[in-house]
Amino acid sequence: MNLSERLNEDMKQAMRSKDKFKLSTIRMVRATIKNLEIDLKRTLDDNEVLDILSREIKQRKDALQEFQKAGRDDLVAPLADEIKIIAVYLPEQLSEEEIKVIVQQTIQETGASSKADIGKVMSALMPKVKGRADGKLVNQAVQQLLQ
Repeated sequence: MNLSERLNEDMKQAMRSKDKFKLSTIRMVRATIKNLEIDLKRTLDDNEVLDILSREIKQRKDALQEFQKAGRDDLVAPLADEIKIIAVYLPEQLSEEEIKVIVQQTIQETGASSKADIGKVMSALMPKVKGRADGKLVNQAVQQLLQ
């Protein structure tokens, strides 16, 4: 079962169980997927759906930080719950140690030696960790190891 089918099934299950919050969250994600499918005039594969899910989580995490800074605790909890619901569909996230190992291997593969090579390392690295690690964490690890 691909990700789109899984989202559909979970949406139906949320309808049956009358879980309005989960239902609305899945509907928002499905709407984003559907809009892109309409724009591209084709169905999306799992990698493209994974990109959308990652983007949705990133947007919510950014908003969560802003709401916390502004002291809007009434908006923090629902947003955190949305993140948990969407995160279920992503592959298991890599730990910081696993990220560092992959970064180190990629640095050796690309022959990078200075901070000027960050772009080269990141372009080779991101497909390896796609959907399994936050880009900010990966970038920080690359910068630390290229100092």
